[in-house]
Amino acid sequence: MLTNGWGRDTRKLASEAFNLDFTEMEERHHLTFDTYEEGKLTLKEYLNRVVFYQERTFKPEQFREFMFAQSTPYTEMIEFIKQLKEQYQLKIAVVNNEGRELNEHRIKKFHLNQFVDFFISSCFVHFRKPDADIFRMALDIALVPAEHVVYIEDRQMFVDVARDLGIRSIKHKSVKSTSEELAAMGLKIG
Repeated sequence: MLTNGWGRDTRKLASEAFNLDFTEMEERHHLTFDTYEEGKLTLKEYLNRVVFYQERTFKPEQFREFMFAQSTPYTEMIEFIKQLKEQYQLKIAVVNNEGRELNEHRIKKFHLNQFVDFFISSCFVHFRKPDADIFRMALDIALVPAEHVVYIEDRQMFVDVARDLGIRSIKHKSVKSTSEELAAMGLKIG
């Protein structure tokens, strides 16, 4: 429903905007990001390890603002999910890998909590996709059997893990293709 919060392309933009060595930043990111996404580091601690381990000409607040500003909504997909929820009285859960501060920012900025019933975010539950435990926890929280769930995801590996647990899963490519697959499962807007 949203662009990737802090993906490779966004990090590349940040390295260009703040004149950072992208290769070095990427290496430091990969060494510590899992820990941040699992809720074991604050954003400040993550940034101290990845960007502010040495003196910079800009402030952490400026970098953080840049990070947060990169998130944009896929409005058509959000509206589609809202319509499905309303028409079929569905429970909507979001299972994501994201650090706490970025996750909370995105939930508030895009008003996701107005239609999402619960968030199973790596920073809250201390598991990350593709760990199957995050999906098991989502099923436990939703109190629904796997066969009653449809998981929509744009990364094939995560789709595969969910399918291995008996969760019907859709590899999201576009709103059109996802809506067609959902319609084939009996969830058609109209």
